[in-house]
Amino acid sequence: MNKTEFVYVTYILAKPEQIWNALIDPEFTRKYWGHENVSDWKPGSAWEHRPAGGSGSPLLMGRVVEFTPPRRMIVTWAKPADAERPEAHSRVTYDLEPIEDMVRLTVTHSDLEAGSDMLHGVSEGWPRVLASLKSLLETGKPLNTWAGKR
Repeated sequence: MNKTEFVYVTYILAKPEQIWNALIDPEFTRKYWGHENVSDWKPGSAWEHRPAGGSGSPLLMGRVVEFTPPRRMIVTWAKPADAERPEAHSRVTYDLEPIEDMVRLTVTHSDLEAGSDMLHGVSEGWPRVLASLKSLLETGKPLNTWAGKR
């Protein structure tokens, strides 16, 4: 099975701590992502990507691999149906690097099966999610990128 990765880089006019909080706070992720990322964020702990309001089954899930605030976080990523199939899990790395008065946020989604639905989904999804995050942090308003998709 061929594995590939998707990398997205954006620059956000915000402090690293603001961006970090925006990645892990369920109420904040709901604003720009339309879903909530929920965990205690300790290495080895589970995390879930839940529908807004916390109701319903998780849409995605995984484990926290690394958590180094406010610089780096790594989580595994899978559909709930693949929870017991580690070979089906991919990995997301968030790297935050302060540069002058902004932060370079690099999201690397690796261990993706080449040509898979997951690769297609994250290739469309990450740019939308991260553009909405940037807009929310810089202007106070997320983008309406999820209309009809939630």
